[in-house]
Amino acid sequence: MNATDDGAARGQAFQVDLRGIVDLLARHLYSGPRVYVRELLQNGVDAITARRALDPDAPARVRLRPGPDGSLEVTDTGIGLTFAQAQELLATVGRSSKRDLDLGLGREEFLGQFGIGLLSAFMVADEIELVSRSAADPLAPPVRWVGHADGRYDLEVLADDDVPVGSTVRLRARRDAEHWLAAETVVALAEEFGGLLPVDVAVQVPLPGGEGSGTAWRRVSEPTLPWHRTFPDEGARESALAAHCERALGFTPLASIELDVPVAGLSGVAFVLPTAVPAGAGRKHRVYVKRMLLGSHVDDLLPEWAFFVRCVVDTSVLRPTASREQLYVDDALLATQEALAAQVREWTIRTLSSSSSVRSRELVGTHHLALRSLAVVDDEVLDLVAKVLPFETTDGAVTLADVRDAHGEVLYTSRVEDFRRVAPVARAQGITVVNAGYVYDDDLLARLARRPGWRVRELRAQDVAQVLAPLEPLRELEVLDQLQAAAAVVRPLDCDLVVRSFEPAEVPAVLLEDRDGQYRGEVRRTVAAEPDLWGGILAGFADGSDEPARRLVVNDANPTVRLLLTARPDDPVLAAGIRSLYVTAVLLAGEPLRAREAAVMNDAMAALLAAGLSGRTPIDLSPDEPAPDEPAPDEPARDETQEDV
Repeated sequence: MNATDDGAARGQAFQVDLRGIVDLLARHLYSGPRVYVRELLQNGVDAITARRALDPDAPARVRLRPGPDGSLEVTDTGIGLTFAQAQELLATVGRSSKRDLDLGLGREEFLGQFGIGLLSAFMVADEIELVSRSAADPLAPPVRWVGHADGRYDLEVLADDDVPVGSTVRLRARRDAEHWLAAETVVALAEEFGGLLPVDVAVQVPLPGGEGSGTAWRRVSEPTLPWHRTFPDEGARESALAAHCERALGFTPLASIELDVPVAGLSGVAFVLPTAVPAGAGRKHRVYVKRMLLGSHVDDLLPEWAFFVRCVVDTSVLRPTASREQLYVDDALLATQEALAAQVREWTIRTLSSSSSVRSRELVGTHHLALRSLAVVDDEVLDLVAKVLPFETTDGAVTLADVRDAHGEVLYTSRVEDFRRVAPVARAQGITVVNAGYVYDDDLLARLARRPGWRVRELRAQDVAQVLAPLEPLRELEVLDQLQAAAAVVRPLDCDLVVRSFEPAEVPAVLLEDRDGQYRGEVRRTVAAEPDLWGGILAGFADGSDEPARRLVVNDANPTVRLLLTARPDDPVLAAGIRSLYVTAVLLAGEPLRAREAAVMNDAMAALLAAGLSGRTPIDLSPDEPAPDEPAPDEPARDETQEDV
């Protein structure tokens, strides 16, 4: 140790605890032990890349030999190492290869760093052996390096001249990691990570028939990217890409979209999902960097609206993060995202434009939610969606363009409850209303209202109320006292009451509400509940109107309503019946019963039960029963003066 006279130590090197480094790699850098195969493959591919810079005709092979004793041997035909290079690379964690500069190659030519990648093998083994011979220096002898998980290593020169050019890594599984080096696991990991590598990657596997049947080499890599292969026709290409999607992503696609961003060295395919997915579904894509799998769940390759596709792409320019499982966010990635989004958008517009095609109908029928999402941010798609996408209306499923052409304007409700509330009545009155209560629809219609040639507005309560037939003057005068009493019953519920006669007669009452009424009601409730200062501030936003937020429209064409209006104004049955109509209208609108409505329902039931149990005779207005004060056809009229026997 170098120390000054004052006892201070200067210029000392860090002492690295390799076990701590391995634990750090396993828990925080890498997703788990499975990546050790990827790191060993990357080292082999990097070595082959470096050798081919010297000799373009050099072989490009990586061989993986799992042993029955829990060992694994990985051999590559790469450039190999001299004694000095091995000492430089393997004695210092994380240092890049000096051969990069010697060969005039930058790090962008390689997938990873040799030292860090080799250390990943300590996640499954306690000892790593590397035997290597350099192709750059034919006179250099082979070397052997043995590293231990406790931080020790041995490096020696071998006298064996039979060692071929390249490198061989040998591992023996720890007691708790044997399954990671088993033949079937090595094959699966090699196929997953190296399936698209441009070098010949093969795994030695036992032949069927048990021990003693011999072994064979199973190639796991493809020489050409699936989307760069030559096909006899477009149908064969679609079939091949669909088969690749099934293997890589696990589903048969509805369609495939070619992707190509030359500035990012990116090519690939976006596969359209065969079933609808929710808008919040993760946008996970399969990304390769220089044909080595980066990850099968890479985020943010496409914008949020493109959640109906999953991509398989390869890039030679975009940079991976330190863990090599996600893409590093920089200007190159942002530009690539924009280019990919434009290509998916162009395909979507082209497909929607051919509205009569089978593919267009499949896209609309399956991914209407994604199309709505795109239409919210794209005017060209919005115009197409208005023409081809069916919306739920009181006339059934029709397009917005059909509604506009038939009625001159588009009326809509922004909540499903509002649509259910008015749908039966609006349908009977010939009013077409669009249900915009689903995700994206409200924003979509608001955006459409700003497009030339469109009149779009939200349905108001008076739009429905004004088309309902008012009562005849004589009938209104007949029930005037009952209506005033009924209005007083619902007034504490922030609701007004009117009586109309409308179809369908089966609907006893409709509860109408619009945004203005909701706003006024919320402000009044908040002002009443909050302290003076905050309540005073909110009161300044109120319009001064005390008009109730809701309007209960009672249907005089309904037999139950007509019967109820025969009660005296002060009869508890009238109040209970009106409360029941209110709760019924709430339920017909599809709204949940809140505490207030539940209390109203209980009070109404209690009053009606009390009236029934007090001795009143229920009145049945069915046509085959006589009225209470008329004799039955086959009976003589009862003499009220006779006593019962």
